Amino acid sequence: MKKTFKCEVDCANCAAKMEEAVKKIDGVINARVNFMTQKFILEAEDSVFDSVLESAIKACKKVEPDCEIEA
Repeated sequence: MKKTFKCEVDCANCAAKMEEAVKKIDGVINARVNFMTQKFILEAEDSVFDSVLESAIKACKKVEPDCEIEA
């Protein structure tokens, strides 16, 4: 399953760090954080998507505490 979410991130460097952190999570097939469009795209297996999304949001908050991902 692949879904796109609105993501408020402050800088391109933070977006790259967030993307890198999310890609390390078990179950993630692919992840993209785009600073210019303020979008977060997550691709993961259907059966674990919700738990992977929750972990991804936590990982992003560790990198950039001010980021907002509208799930």
